[in-house]
Amino acid sequence: MALDIPQERGLSYLDHKYLDGLEVCRFPLVNFLEPLPLDWMYLLYAVMLLGALGIMLGCCYRLSCLLFMLPYWYVFFLDKTAWNNHSYLYGLLGFQLTLMDANRYWSMDGLRDPRKRNAHVPLWNYTVLRMQIFIVYFIAGIKKLDADWVEGYSMGSLSRHWLFDPFKLVLSEEMTSLLVVHGGGLMLDLTAGYLLFFDATRPAALVFVSYFHCMNSQLFSIGMFSYTMLATSPLFCSPDWPRRLGARFPACLRRLLPSLEPPQPSEACVYEGPKHKDRGRGERGPGLRQKLGALFTVLYVLEQLFLPYSHFITQGYNNWTNGLYGYSWDMMVHSRSHQHVKITYRDGVTGELGYLNPGVFTQSRRWKDHADMLKQYATCLSRLLHNYNVSQPEIYFDIWVSINDRFQQRLFDPQVDIVRAEWSPFRHTPWLKPLLVDLSPWRAKLQEIESSLDNQTEVVFIADFPGLHLENFVSEDLATRACSAEGGASWWRSSQEQRNHAAEGDKTAAAPRRVPQGAHAVARALLLHVRLRQHHGRGPGAEPDPATGAAGQGAEWH
Repeated sequence: MALDIPQERGLSYLDHKYLDGLEVCRFPLVNFLEPLPLDWMYLLYAVMLLGALGIMLGCCYRLSCLLFMLPYWYVFFLDKTAWNNHSYLYGLLGFQLTLMDANRYWSMDGLRDPRKRNAHVPLWNYTVLRMQIFIVYFIAGIKKLDADWVEGYSMGSLSRHWLFDPFKLVLSEEMTSLLVVHGGGLMLDLTAGYLLFFDATRPAALVFVSYFHCMNSQLFSIGMFSYTMLATSPLFCSPDWPRRLGARFPACLRRLLPSLEPPQPSEACVYEGPKHKDRGRGERGPGLRQKLGALFTVLYVLEQLFLPYSHFITQGYNNWTNGLYGYSWDMMVHSRSHQHVKITYRDGVTGELGYLNPGVFTQSRRWKDHADMLKQYATCLSRLLHNYNVSQPEIYFDIWVSINDRFQQRLFDPQVDIVRAEWSPFRHTPWLKPLLVDLSPWRAKLQEIESSLDNQTEVVFIADFPGLHLENFVSEDLATRACSAEGGASWWRSSQEQRNHAAEGDKTAAAPRRVPQGAHAVARALLLHVRLRQHHGRGPGAEPDPATGAAGQGAEWH
């Protein structure tokens, strides 16, 4: 965490992260949470860093844990858009360490207090930490039993990375993705926790999980998470492994290492039975402290097992996937791509329409996928638009998303004013559009069509709901444009030419060489795909136009 705080927590770019003094939209867990002034945020981060260093050195340990944990959770709750599984895990570990005796070996506190020097640690300390890491692995494996992961759609392009080249010597890229990326990831997560627990399987498990986390450090931008998981692996080994390792060093180096002597008894531990009497330890039964430790262990483990499946309570945070991203351990199970995002506002007094650049007044992009963040964003925009002479603004979002290589489809109802729309953390979001899972089998057909095209052609597959239409903008620089519908009719309609360019059945309707402003591509079919041949300039995946929130010139399909 001492390395993570300047990096992923943002200490090195704090002025850019919080934009002190500017009008921006933020996404805290609860709306009353606000960042402190920038100077105070620097001080807060310095305190958090000091706490992390104190924990690492075992210096003023309990105070250091509080100095780290309290600022960390404040920063964590301050911005939901930065939530992920490993950031949540760091906060949990900080909380656990606050209650534990992790300063009993090779610590600065041990130099000052002989009672803490080389002393026993209660077993429940190890139990909580081991169970936490076991849950991270095992629940992640359970979540990977999702059909999209098992069928190889979650991380379809990952096998192209050079790290998988050795596997592609004997397997095709498709089989590498299915068997190694998805199958191997599933099996490792399901079994790693069990294999680390048992002495017979632990050596092999340490090799596999170390290889796995080293690969992840190169595949993903996940900060210190891979190295944190590497550091937790020895927790499953016998507690005396540092002493046995130190005993292998030459005598001249042992002076620099921690004590190799057996640990002394601790007041926090319970000693019962003849084994401890023989070693000169007074027999002592469990007291209040030990009973509270045992109770905490049981309740904490049960809570951690329940929380990833608690989404039936917090239904407002459920979208196409369940819950806020972080505490569910559904790591890498869902991949998204966004084709089209448009923000429309209407003046509630004059009726005047306008468009906003997606992402205006915020640096985050996560709001596009979560109803709770979209509600916060709309509320913030409505407040800020008053400064631009827009009265009682209504705000509408048209967001098209593909999840795990499905069709591009709407995530939210574009006809609902999100400013006035109802949202509750404990009720289903009524303006959320359902994921068209019945069209999931079409993914094989989509891949077949895409693989038949050359490298200069981009294709977009869309699925929509009755009564809605999509207006998109296509660059004039595209050499060829065509709209095809499987088993139906498709055509381009030019608002200037006032005529259609149509095709029936499975044929293609080609657009004019120069699509005029306001052209329409219209289709009635189960499957519509729009093919755009890149000539030069911006393609269909270009960034939206700042004035209109769309990319290129006008085109619309229904």
